[in-house]
Amino acid sequence: MKVNYRNFLVHFLGIVLFLSVPVLISPDLIGVKKLFTIPPFLRDFFTYLLLLAFFYVNYYILIPKLYHSKKYIFYFAVVLGCYLIAEILPRVLIHDFHPVNHEMHLPHEAPPQMPPDMHGPPHHSPHQPHHPGPPPFFLKTLFWIDVSRHFFLFSGVLLLSLMLKINERLKQAHKEKINAELSYLKAQINPHFLFNTLNSIYSLAIQKSDETANAVVKLSGMMRYVLTESQNEFVSLQKELDYINNYIELQKTRLDSTIKLHYTITGTTTGKAIAPLILIPFIENAFKYGVNAEENSEITIEISVNEAAINLFVKNNKVSIRPDPENRSGLGIENTKSRLLLLYPGKHYLNIDDNSASFSVSLSIKS
Repeated sequence: MKVNYRNFLVHFLGIVLFLSVPVLISPDLIGVKKLFTIPPFLRDFFTYLLLLAFFYVNYYILIPKLYHSKKYIFYFAVVLGCYLIAEILPRVLIHDFHPVNHEMHLPHEAPPQMPPDMHGPPHHSPHQPHHPGPPPFFLKTLFWIDVSRHFFLFSGVLLLSLMLKINERLKQAHKEKINAELSYLKAQINPHFLFNTLNSIYSLAIQKSDETANAVVKLSGMMRYVLTESQNEFVSLQKELDYINNYIELQKTRLDSTIKLHYTITGTTTGKAIAPLILIPFIENAFKYGVNAEENSEITIEISVNEAAINLFVKNNKVSIRPDPENRSGLGIENTKSRLLLLYPGKHYLNIDDNSASFSVSLSIKS
C-alpha cells in the first residue's frame, strides 16, 4: 500500500500542535516535568488526549458507519456519550492530592497546649497559621468554566472531523463522476478509431496491395494499445507517440503520391506522461478531411516536447470529401475537448482555426 507521506506529516504536526495547547495555556507553565505533577493540568491534558482520540474515531468509524448511513439519532447519541466520557473520565481518574506534614512527637507525649485566653475568643498561634480553603462558589465557577471550555473544544473537534470527511466524500464523488464521463468518452472514441482504420485496410485490400499484411500487424499493435493502455489515466508519452507513428504509417500506405505530408517530432520524451488517445483525434481529423488526390492536399503534423509542455500543431487544406451519412462529423474533436477540460483543467491551451481554406489545431499541454 502506497504511503501518503504528506498526509502523515500533516496529521503528525496537527497532533503535536493540538497537544501543545494545554501546555502553552497552563497558568503553571514552569517546566514540563513539574506540569505533569499538577492534577488540574493532568486532567486537562488527559481531556485533550480523549478529544484527539474522538477525532479519529469519529472520522474513520462513526461518520462512515452511522452519519453517512443516515442513522442520525444513533450517531448523535454516541457522540454525546463520547463527550461525557471526555468530560467525566479525567475527573474520576485524576484527583487532587494534598501532602500532609505530620509533626514528630515522642511516644506518649502530648503536643504542647496553648493556655486559653480567658478574656477573648480563641486565636491561632503565630506558629500555626490558619489557611482557609477557597469558597465553594469559586470552586463551582472554575468547574463550569472548565466544562464550558471542554464543550467548546469538543464541538470544534466534532465539526472539524465532519467537515473534513464530508469534503473528502464530495471529492471522491467528483472523481467518480469524472471517471464515469471519461469512460463514456473513451467508449465513443475507440470505435471511431477502429472504423476509420479498418476502412484504410479495406482500401489496401481492394487494391491488393503488398502492404496489406503489414497494415494488419500495425492495426493489431494499435488495437492492443487501445484496449490496454487507454484504461489508464496517464501513459508514457513514448507509447502514445508510437501509436501515432503506427497510425500515420498506416495512413501513408493508402495516400496518393500527390498528397504532401509533413510529419516531425522534436524533443525528448524521457519521463513524460500524457493522457492516452488525447492527441490522435486531431491527427485523424486531418487525414479524414484533408485528403483528396484530385485537389491540393497537404497535411502538416508537428509534435514538440520540452521541459514545460507537450505541443501539437496540425494543419490540413480543406478538400472535397464524399459525405458519409453514418459518420458524425467532429465527434473525435468534441470528445477530446471534453477530456482536456476534465484531465487538464487550467493546464492546457487549445486553439482551432477553421477558415475557408484550411483547418488547423494548436494544442499545448503543461507537463
